[in-house]
Amino acid sequence: MTPLETALARAEGQPEAALDALGALAAQVTGARLVTLMTADPETGEAERIWSNHPTEYPVSGRKPFQPNRWTQTVLDRHETFVANDFAGIAEVFGDHDLIRSLGCESVMNLPAIVDGRVLGTVNCLDAAGHFTPERLAQAEALRLPATAVFLHHLLHRKGATR
Repeated sequence: MTPLETALARAEGQPEAALDALGALAAQVTGARLVTLMTADPETGEAERIWSNHPTEYPVSGRKPFQPNRWTQTVLDRHETFVANDFAGIAEVFGDHDLIRSLGCESVMNLPAIVDGRVLGTVNCLDAAGHFTPERLAQAEALRLPATAVFLHHLLHRKGATR
């Protein structure tokens, strides 16, 4: 059993264990220095941060509205992974681009977790400019299924439907 599978199996009443395992797996697979996990709520038009490896700068429960732009078109409309490999690409779509840069990050990959045509959330990985090579992006595809399982677990736990 992988660490993520173990975390999910033992996560009853403790969804943080599964989130921790997914965040660690995302950092390991992509080599990213900043990783966050965010849910997507189409009803409110907001994303909510549910995990972060930089909780001071990016605290859990931070919410932000979706801004219609290239990111929302890519991730929410087409259900594709968004990649910006330079600071200009980040600044174009993220209002917190100065904070991102202050952490030494100038590239981003946002991988959506999708079930039944709905984006449940995104795995967000950030690092230095040019970090997300075609090889790293191919490796990141291995995060899709685990991310979907963790986001489903999180949503079920939040609704009190884990039993």
